[in-house]
Amino acid sequence: MKLFVLLLAFAALPVLAAPPSPSEINLDFGTPPIMVAKHALTQRSSRLVRFYEAGVIGLGDDGMVRMRDDSRLTLVQRQIAEKLIDQENPDRNSLIFAIAEAHGGKVAQPAVREAQVKRWKERFKSGWWIQDAQGVWRQKP
Repeated sequence: MKLFVLLLAFAALPVLAAPPSPSEINLDFGTPPIMVAKHALTQRSSRLVRFYEAGVIGLGDDGMVRMRDDSRLTLVQRQIAEKLIDQENPDRNSLIFAIAEAHGGKVAQPAVREAQVKRWKERFKSGWWIQDAQGVWRQKP
């Protein structure tokens, strides 16, 4: 009887799955949290473009938007760019977290982040600035 109860207890434990690899991640899920994050990012993208094209901001190696060169900006322009960055990066993280939830939760976050950063880099336009792993900025060919 004790063995039967012990077996039932083990059967009730959740199965521990290995985290997915970046190639197994579906970035195109459409859950409500994902849709909300994508919508916020889309709404802001047109305001970021002028700063990308001017080389003021770029894509960090971690997939977050970073200030690259604000030396040519007025105070007001710099404040606008900083505010956009401050809004953009939390929404990028929210998207990653929401996609990870659709893939099983926290264990999927590293794979989701890697896959999403790769997609952002691929979709970045030629001439825009991307930071490499060593922190060096280069224009996308």
